[in-house]
Amino acid sequence: MTTTPFGARRDALAERLPAFPWDSLAEAKRIASAHPTGIVDLSVGTPVDPTPVRVQDALREAADAPGYPTTIGTPDLRDALVDFVVRRRGAAPDTGHEHVLPTVGSKELVAHLPFQLGIGGDAAVAFPHVAYPTYDMGARFVGARSVPVDMARLAAEGDAALEPADRDRIALLWVNSPSNPTGEVLDVDQMRALVAWARERDIIVASDECYALLPWDVEEVPSVLDPRVNGGDLTGLLCVYSLSKQSNLAGYRAAFVAGDPGLVGELTAIRKQAGMMLPTPVQAAMTVALADDDAVRAQHGLYRARREQLREAVEGFGGEIHGSSAGLYLWTTFGENGVTSVERLAELGILCAPGMFYGEAGNRFVRIALTASDERISAAAERLARR
Repeated sequence: MTTTPFGARRDALAERLPAFPWDSLAEAKRIASAHPTGIVDLSVGTPVDPTPVRVQDALREAADAPGYPTTIGTPDLRDALVDFVVRRRGAAPDTGHEHVLPTVGSKELVAHLPFQLGIGGDAAVAFPHVAYPTYDMGARFVGARSVPVDMARLAAEGDAALEPADRDRIALLWVNSPSNPTGEVLDVDQMRALVAWARERDIIVASDECYALLPWDVEEVPSVLDPRVNGGDLTGLLCVYSLSKQSNLAGYRAAFVAGDPGLVGELTAIRKQAGMMLPTPVQAAMTVALADDDAVRAQHGLYRARREQLREAVEGFGGEIHGSSAGLYLWTTFGENGVTSVERLAELGILCAPGMFYGEAGNRFVRIALTASDERISAAAERLARR
């Protein structure tokens, strides 16, 4: 049979991109869904609790928005962004509007940052060796080489953590602290070492800090914006941040990037040309959410209670939890291949994600999310306790 042009394009796409990982969970989801009292879906990190009322009110009040929004955001939103990074992420007090830019969620920025920074196919993008898959996708989209790296080792050993062929090709280094999926947190010394190493080689550092306000077993989660990390100089540094997790705004696509004003200006210019604008009602809602520390604190309390209950149950079932000192996941091994663990848990009506989704180093792990209602977390704990 002759392949049609459209068929050829599908074949070419399959060669360029791997299958979407979560599609492979269909059978495990079918098994888990057949449980008599229903599935407990802990496979994804999507919030389930209500968006704060004040944020919903702000969205409604701004609903009459007939004109186009601006890419850079309203003055009120930019004020709120500046206030947030100074107050909550340790940025210097002289941070200004030129340092911040709203984005349409953080995933689109992660996926498109290499393109928007002009990184080409002769370069490489480095990211944690156990990591959110979208860092790799961003490299693939521009034909760049993907370089998984043990970040703790890179901070301690520098070039020795890399293959010689990769050392001179890296143009962008992704840092993710707290990590998705492991929940590990890099301390100030490690962050500072990574920044220093990158600067010696003119490598841009993008720090994905979306889980920073969800710490459990650490005193702080330092930011690349913190002068203790960057020495008071933001050159070559970007912080990527989302309100999806801490404020239950995943459906709003409310996020931002902050840092080097030169790089932020470059991203602004590209995004203006592409018409990448956060809707006006969402900008108004985001402005309120950034200042609502009470809602963030309350959500943190909900997740802490769920985490404690689920952690005890997982460990009682034979799971060994690694890292997981911040964020919304229990990075767990049952001493077997992660796919086997997914299958065993599915028989209990519990769905989680195999660690192989996040790189080869995750093959013997599963990622168990805390993003389910109190009732579903309790159901999972009861099922684990019965076995």
